Amino acid sequence: MADGSIGTPDQLKDPNYTPPLGKAIPLGIQHVLAMFVSNVTPAIIVAGAAGFGFGSNSPDFPELLFLIQMSMLFAGVATLMQTLTIGPVGAALPIVQGTSFAFLPIMIPLVAGKGVDALAALYGGVLVGGVFHAALGLVIGRIRFALPPLVTGLVVTMIGLALVKVGIQYAAGGVPSIGTPEYGSLLNWSAALVVIVVTLGLKFFARGMLSVSAVLMGLIVGYAYAMLMGMVTVEAIGTSWSRAASFALPVPFKYGLEFSFAAILGFCLMAFVSAVETVGDVSGIARGGAGREATDEEIAGATYADGLGSAVAGVFGGLPNTSFSQNVGLIAMTGVMSRHVVTIGALFLILCGLVPKVGAIIRTIPIEVLGGGVIVMFGMVVAAGISMLSDVDWNRRNMVIFAISLSVGLGLQLEPGAVQYLPDTLRVLMTSGLLPAALIAIVLNLVLPQELASEATEEVSGGLSGQGRGSLPGR
Repeated sequence: MADGSIGTPDQLKDPNYTPPLGKAIPLGIQHVLAMFVSNVTPAIIVAGAAGFGFGSNSPDFPELLFLIQMSMLFAGVATLMQTLTIGPVGAALPIVQGTSFAFLPIMIPLVAGKGVDALAALYGGVLVGGVFHAALGLVIGRIRFALPPLVTGLVVTMIGLALVKVGIQYAAGGVPSIGTPEYGSLLNWSAALVVIVVTLGLKFFARGMLSVSAVLMGLIVGYAYAMLMGMVTVEAIGTSWSRAASFALPVPFKYGLEFSFAAILGFCLMAFVSAVETVGDVSGIARGGAGREATDEEIAGATYADGLGSAVAGVFGGLPNTSFSQNVGLIAMTGVMSRHVVTIGALFLILCGLVPKVGAIIRTIPIEVLGGGVIVMFGMVVAAGISMLSDVDWNRRNMVIFAISLSVGLGLQLEPGAVQYLPDTLRVLMTSGLLPAALIAIVLNLVLPQELASEATEEVSGGLSGQGRGSLPGR
């Protein structure tokens, strides 16, 4: 796609170059297609966890549409901060921002079964966490030593492991407590499997736009299948469309604002992970698109925009934003480094966010169809974490850190009743599993002496020893 009709090789590597509009507009929309499903899915998951009704006749229907609408709108706003910049805020690079999956293990326990009443504390956490995230731009270069691949890989893997249950529940028919009697039926699973099969087929056997938007195309085919099977009707689509406004502006503090210690601490701690992820994405864009290393100013500016975008979203009912890694790969594939191409995509997202009818159509997607796409996306989160862990030197010290952190974090996820007597705030943080695992890994990595790395591992691994960077124990 990156050929002479778009620009010269030097122009394509220049973030300030604008291709001809006839090429720039499709390239910008392609960026939106690559991230669209991932961007709106967290809002739907949070709504489901809170107990919002998913039907178009539900009294919670307007609230659900609002969450989807804000996800699109403020992903676009945060992306504009990155591409157009505001003073030191923004990297002036083609960075696409979107709603972050990383915060879901924190958000789900905060809102679980509490309905709209839980959103005030949630948005208080988003706001304060976003401000804290932006402040990390001042020191991001100096704190990276505390977050090596052992820690970040563990955290990303734990995020995926915390979410895969949601994917299975959705594919089976929704969260069991609010699901239908047909939960787990063959019909429900068939819709999810159609999405998975189509997604994998397009991802590996198609090229260009079809491959890039494989998850979106899988959902479209799954949606068509659900209509054929009677899982969604034309009447339901019409009702959703008619109930949604044609145009609506965001409303600041619509759900109020409450500052909960659990929410604030959880969002601030996860900001570390999101900030490091953004550093990786900025570095990947600079290397893949321009063949150079990212500058300190670009990394700091991207971190400022990450946090400020999240804080602004929290004011208006959006969820935390972060840079989207799939769009980094898209830049490497197209070879087009222009930040103005991504600006076009951001404007398209903002337009969608101002038109609630777009969210109304998204909400008519059956939960089982969405589950198929979510299974793929959350599985990829786990795979990304494992890929990061492949850079770890698996010596005795690192194996002990990983083993203890994973055991405690995953164990608390699987058995939340083990901490039922803790105060409410601490219990919410502990049962996510993610924060305990991250804190244990960070602290152990800082305090355990490096000398342990050269010692034998038999007493902790049953005779298996890690040898060499990225190798499995025993190889």
